[in-house]
Amino acid sequence: MEQLTEVDNAFVQMESSRTPMHITPVMFYDQSQVPGGRVRFKDILEVFRRNLHKSKIFRRKLAGGALGFDTPYWIEDQDFDLEFHVRHIALPKPGDWRQLCILMARLHARGLDMRRPLWEAYVIEGLNEVEDLPSNSFAIMLKIHHAAIDGVSGAEIIAAIHTLAPDAPLPEAEDDWRGEQPPATSKVWTQAYINNMKRPVKLVKTASALIPNLIKANQLNEKRHRDEAEASTERTRFNGRVSSHRVTDTLVMELARIKKIRQCVPGATINDVIVSVVSGAMRKYLQDKNELPEHSLTCAAPINVRSQRSSESKGNQVGVMTIEMATDIEDPVERLQAVLQHSLNSKETSQVVGTGVMMDVTRSLWPQFANLTLRAASLAANWDALPMPIHTVISNVPGPQAPLYLAGARVHTLMGLGPLVDMSGLFHAVISGMGRITINFISCRNMIPDPDFYKQCLMESYSELEQATFLAKKPRRRKKA
Repeated sequence: MEQLTEVDNAFVQMESSRTPMHITPVMFYDQSQVPGGRVRFKDILEVFRRNLHKSKIFRRKLAGGALGFDTPYWIEDQDFDLEFHVRHIALPKPGDWRQLCILMARLHARGLDMRRPLWEAYVIEGLNEVEDLPSNSFAIMLKIHHAAIDGVSGAEIIAAIHTLAPDAPLPEAEDDWRGEQPPATSKVWTQAYINNMKRPVKLVKTASALIPNLIKANQLNEKRHRDEAEASTERTRFNGRVSSHRVTDTLVMELARIKKIRQCVPGATINDVIVSVVSGAMRKYLQDKNELPEHSLTCAAPINVRSQRSSESKGNQVGVMTIEMATDIEDPVERLQAVLQHSLNSKETSQVVGTGVMMDVTRSLWPQFANLTLRAASLAANWDALPMPIHTVISNVPGPQAPLYLAGARVHTLMGLGPLVDMSGLFHAVISGMGRITINFISCRNMIPDPDFYKQCLMESYSELEQATFLAKKPRRRKKA
């Protein structure tokens, strides 16, 4: 039995019929080298069964919570049923990419059963006409609640169910696992009382350490903004109340080509290139709608803080930094250079404030206060005059580059889908692995009614950046105004 952190509990509280809060890795498999040419569903079930012991996530569920006065507990589910969580479906003929995107959007829009362990896996067959996939491929779409994992620990879950060789034996099944009874009511309320008495002390300590850093960060930002245009705080179509309907699509790129683009601008990172591609796509899309703000849009970029705290994968250990995306710059190389500078500025500010500030503040707040804040944010989505600090989320998670296998089938491509909340209705999940890097976007259907066009904007933005950097004989500097 283990109590959720306040950060993990926040994702539980954000769960609703419109805003399911799960992270969804999707893995595509080439089974051409499997003996007999096909992996059976029962073989995949056996892979999961033999690897359940590798992560607590698989067999634990929520319990307790003191009616919202404290965070709930993780307990081992006495009624755990593997076949409820692993499901087998197929695309109808012809089985093309568009059908797959529609299916993934619908599955992702459906919330998990919060009374059971918070994950589901869909084995998807019938991918007969999906371009760039080997014939007779299949996919596994893995939905795991954000309360249980973040992007980095999600990548570790992917590694847990795979092997490094096609013929590697499965681990011996663990037989000493036991379920748990829900915590006693007296224990729940006693612990809630103790925790709530401690929180004011934590809040004072956090504020004492944080306020001087915030002052320094504000002075640093003021100094920068004397010579720079301010970022836009205007509301875009992505900053409103999200519906329960989703649209999605993915841009697949070769990782080696992204690295070549990065090398053309000294100091740039792969993440800078990705932000520039997304920036160009959002610029094109909003320009087409006559909705592009004059100043630059801003993205939120989750960052891993495990190296500073713990290497263990216990729930969410993330910080967030904001990056101006330079959507006000037309030239793709100049835009990349501007994103690089904005990224460096954001990292500097994050170091001053502290990368784990979100976790520190959340730990100090009463769960009731956090719940009220989330409800207020949902209501504020209808207020047009509210300034917008971010316009999209770009979550970049490095995946495994070594070959991975499941029941003998080789992983061909990795991608992922992220959650949406009110006022943040466009999420870009970026995953690298198997020599590729993918940008998946997920959005509310009311916000992007034409996902094919947004996918085209991503493709054009990537192509223009690649051509501009490859044609440049030497690094270019952004002209000063």
